[in-house]
Amino acid sequence: MKSLKEGEIIWKPTQQRIKQTGLTQYTDWLKDKKGLEFDDYQELWKWSVNELEEFWASIWDYCDVIATRKYDSVLANKTMPGAKWFEGARLNYAENALAKEHADKPAIFFRSETIIKQEISWKELKEKVASVAHSLRKLGVKSGDRVVAYMPNIPETVIAFLATASIGAIWSSCSPDFGARSVIDRFKQIEPVVLFAVDGYHYNGKSFDKTSVVSQLQKELVTVKHTVLVPYIDQKNLQQKLENTILWKMLLKESAELSYESVPFDHPLWILYSSGTTGMPKPIVQGHGGILLEHLKATRLHQDMTSEDTVFWFTTTGWMMWNLLMGGLVNGATIVLYDGSPSYPDMETLWQLAEDTGMTSFGTSAPFLTSSMKLGMKPIGKYNLTKLNSLFSTGAPLSSDAFKWVYNSVKEDIWLSSSSGGTDVCSGFVGGVSILPVRIGEIQGRSLGVHVESFDEQGNSLINDVGELVITKPMPSMPLYFWNDQDGTRYFDSYFDTYPGVWKHGDWIKIDDKGSCIIYGRSDSTINRSGVRMGTSDIYRVVEAIDDVMESLVIDREVLGRGSSLLLFVVLKQGKALNPELIAKIKEQIREHVSPRFIPDQIYLVEHIPKTLNGKKMEVPIRKLLLGFEFDKVVNADSMSNPESLQFFKELAAKLNEEKIF
Repeated sequence: MKSLKEGEIIWKPTQQRIKQTGLTQYTDWLKDKKGLEFDDYQELWKWSVNELEEFWASIWDYCDVIATRKYDSVLANKTMPGAKWFEGARLNYAENALAKEHADKPAIFFRSETIIKQEISWKELKEKVASVAHSLRKLGVKSGDRVVAYMPNIPETVIAFLATASIGAIWSSCSPDFGARSVIDRFKQIEPVVLFAVDGYHYNGKSFDKTSVVSQLQKELVTVKHTVLVPYIDQKNLQQKLENTILWKMLLKESAELSYESVPFDHPLWILYSSGTTGMPKPIVQGHGGILLEHLKATRLHQDMTSEDTVFWFTTTGWMMWNLLMGGLVNGATIVLYDGSPSYPDMETLWQLAEDTGMTSFGTSAPFLTSSMKLGMKPIGKYNLTKLNSLFSTGAPLSSDAFKWVYNSVKEDIWLSSSSGGTDVCSGFVGGVSILPVRIGEIQGRSLGVHVESFDEQGNSLINDVGELVITKPMPSMPLYFWNDQDGTRYFDSYFDTYPGVWKHGDWIKIDDKGSCIIYGRSDSTINRSGVRMGTSDIYRVVEAIDDVMESLVIDREVLGRGSSLLLFVVLKQGKALNPELIAKIKEQIREHVSPRFIPDQIYLVEHIPKTLNGKKMEVPIRKLLLGFEFDKVVNADSMSNPESLQFFKELAAKLNEEKIF
């Protein structure tokens, strides 16, 4: 197996397995109900994007969407931005998520660094969602209000989300490892009325008290009328630490009937955040219907999920994979929540979790698999993974060596599905195809209903060549809008200002003639650390607030085969030195006010930050330079105000890149 090269087949599904997949059952249904037949996956994909309305209508019917009113038309307006999906339909995401019930199977398995075992039955989940929804209504929360959570990946967060969605209120969450300023920058924009929060969290064997942050959130989020506190690290004296709070248990005191607010298809479900490189984080609004249909398609057809599965994604509430994990409930599957470090007390933790829960699908980030490989991990034979059918990887490109490691060291007969998508659509663009073989270093195919192409700078479609990842036709889960973006300018500028009417995502992709894909990392300057995206401005605000720092530049060198390397460049005040004390201070400030995820791997002292003639930091050109692009192709010195600053970065690029891959 070690002699296999990139692009060669490393695993094939058996004919029996192919016959049992959700994709095969779906195509059999299309043949029986619609008279449609396809020779292979590529033909099915082409139909799904060429006949968008017919395809998405089939997902509605095949997946038995629960709605109080069916749609009048599937796609009334096909333009991007501005597509109008399933007008006239009325439904509720939470109702679809709680429609199924298995008396013999839990809805949630929960584990953490301190909790060895907790199970939530479907009955208990529904009862608690009903009680919390009832309590929220009594607190005055109504449809369209924003409810936010500063919460980890625990059952209470799932319950609070489903309760919020059930009454038509709008959900938004940040993980408690986010610093106060990062949370305030996000939540303040959407004017929430209720804040759910924990008193702290556990990570890597330590407890982190966040009551001071919660207090700061209460003060700065002036629209918040009620704070609901979930005791997590300290069960006592919490209300003495934090004033004007309601304890979580008070929301569960009254039992209630589970009911659902029937809302239009495009009624906001939640707000996620995807930062650009300047300004405040962008609040992305996604709707009940679009997310429901996209998650049904993604989980049933591309993750091969059924109600018999036990599914896991290692994620925090600050990553869209937490939101996608909720799609497991929509299918009646058991979802596994884990809160804590994947390496505490050692890197065996998640593999032990897979055995303990009888996990059938294990979702994680590419960096986790790469780290496991580099540490010489060998779960095969050590853990009982007989029930584990699939391993999903996302958040970053997965290297060829990591593909080989999975089959050598995890399980020989397993479907390894590498995928790539975005917070922006809360789903994948390219990913797993259960009826196809797995090829080393490649993503199996483009997702159904997603018209993915690779474009050159002139907007020409490329095959077998690296280009910009673009979406040329609308998806139901695309943002409805950005919150408070009254005229749509921020939305348009984020995706549509390069190719008119075409979504430019900001990734490099190569699509070959058989439909397989390779993602080569970000093509813009947004930072992506294990799937969590952060705008550079979030880091600049913190670093440049340090007295000794004059200016800074941050570059993420994430690219296929090299992992993610976050580099920070600083210009200091005259006479100041980049000594160990200042380095430690910079890292601590980022840890405290942004997130530990975005602590730089290396900090460099420079004399000047490269800038354009109008004074903008040259993030994208410098990033390309440090990734190994040819200097003359990415940097135009004539367009700079300080071309002398380039020499340092040119020399550093030569050191960092032994060979060029572009």
